[in-house]
Amino acid sequence: MQQKSQRLQVNSASSLMLAISTAAIASVSHPVLAQESTQFDSNALSQVTSVSQLSDVQPTDWAFQALQSLVERYGCIAGYPDGTYRGNRALTRYEFAAGLNACLDRVNELIATASANQVTREDLATLQRLQEEFAAEVATLRGRTDALEATVAELEANQFSTTTQLTGEVVVGAAGIISGQDTDGNDLDDSTILGHRTRLEFNTSFTGNDQLYTLISTGNFPGFSSVTGITEGELSFTQDEANDIGLESLLYSFPVGERTEVVLGFTGSAFYDYTDTLNVLDGDGGSGALSAFGTRNPIYNLGDGAGLGIRQQLGNSLELSLGYLATDASSPLDGGGLSNGPYAGIAQLVLRPSDRFNIGLTYINSYKASDTGAGSSRASFARFDDAFFENLNLDPVEVPTASNSYGVQLSWQISNNFVLGGWAGYTNTRLLSTLGGLLERGDSDIFNYAVTLAFPDLGREGNLLGIVVGMEPRLTSTGVTLNPAAAAELVAANPNVVLPDLGEDEDMSLHVEAFYQLQLTDNFAITPGVIWITAPDFNNANQDIVIGAIRTTFSF
Repeated sequence: MQQKSQRLQVNSASSLMLAISTAAIASVSHPVLAQESTQFDSNALSQVTSVSQLSDVQPTDWAFQALQSLVERYGCIAGYPDGTYRGNRALTRYEFAAGLNACLDRVNELIATASANQVTREDLATLQRLQEEFAAEVATLRGRTDALEATVAELEANQFSTTTQLTGEVVVGAAGIISGQDTDGNDLDDSTILGHRTRLEFNTSFTGNDQLYTLISTGNFPGFSSVTGITEGELSFTQDEANDIGLESLLYSFPVGERTEVVLGFTGSAFYDYTDTLNVLDGDGGSGALSAFGTRNPIYNLGDGAGLGIRQQLGNSLELSLGYLATDASSPLDGGGLSNGPYAGIAQLVLRPSDRFNIGLTYINSYKASDTGAGSSRASFARFDDAFFENLNLDPVEVPTASNSYGVQLSWQISNNFVLGGWAGYTNTRLLSTLGGLLERGDSDIFNYAVTLAFPDLGREGNLLGIVVGMEPRLTSTGVTLNPAAAAELVAANPNVVLPDLGEDEDMSLHVEAFYQLQLTDNFAITPGVIWITAPDFNNANQDIVIGAIRTTFSF
């Protein structure tokens, strides 16, 4: 009790210092202070005329007499609307300086109104010393306040919307085939092409926790699949829209509780919108890998359109993602809609034993969706349909399939500047139609894998060196064959028809990619790189294809 009794014996000068240091700042309400202390809120403050008005200040408190003196003699103490003073919270030197300045203004006011007899010589000496000590903080606070007010005024004058944030990305790519042949054995043209992909993203929030995502895009970069005859090595930023502007994606996400996120995809939704692909090189074409294959496991491309996704946190180290997407969800025709047309569903479990080591297990079930946009031409019946019916001068007839795909993804950050990653994918596809008796139905097995090496911040913060080595989707075995009698009848009626090659891919083809992303500024990056495809279309008779590319990314 001796220590408390000593604190109660505070003279008026010390009272002023103690009271200011604990909460005189409460009388100052300014946005800068909210940044300096998370405990300082924006509740309106009101002047008190008696300490008894403060419910959390008791006569037994060690600073009671100091507060009482400041209230009764100077009137520079304010309380919160709920009748509390909150004198036990911590404050910064900036807050102390602002509170001191407020009391100085009050003292000057008292002096100006001939109330100087209320201020003792000791009080003035203390105030002068405190004023000199905190002169630098007060000046800094005033400068920061002026700068903040100017910034707020500029933002208010130029803001796009009070609820919507607009961002954009322009990818300009120059690429060319250095060497190689198409699937027919013809030498590929080594000319260089130049194109772009432009995106505008509108992120709108109505509650502060939800998000309406609208993506408008255009482009004129076609890629090389139309001349190579294969999708192996296709670039990740291709968008051949002939510069027509359109709505690419529209999503709405919102939380349910603290651990669940729901995503409604109205159009242009994909599984990777709400599942983690666990690839540090996945920059969706604007950054990271230059190729579509190097961006993510191709099985993620089996679903697109409209649907529902759920991302659920299961503790601190587990995450479950579930989703369903329908390609022709808006079509009222037979074979369309949410359930009658092409669709795919995903279930993925991600284990995060540590911040540096993540592993994902993925399962996808799909109907009439067998094209991953990568790998062998034999691995997708969708591509076979187009080529086959074009040869017959007929409109393509959809060949229905049912597929089950399995994937495992890994990301291991061995150090701050080295990340080892990769994946393996397997798809089993069953043909559900004989195409009028031409085909014998059966199952097909398709594999793909990759190893990725990433070196973040190499040479400079933001830079990225990436290496991808793997095998794009390859048809390793198939039970689908031509019906001999039906094939013979078809050839007899159409002598020029070329029957499809339904055998498996006998040779090995590798995808080798290296790039170096130079982050010159926060909004500008240049990424040169090279993609090498051995035995294109998994045929050793085809000359290797080498593609060189330089990607320039502007973001705003």
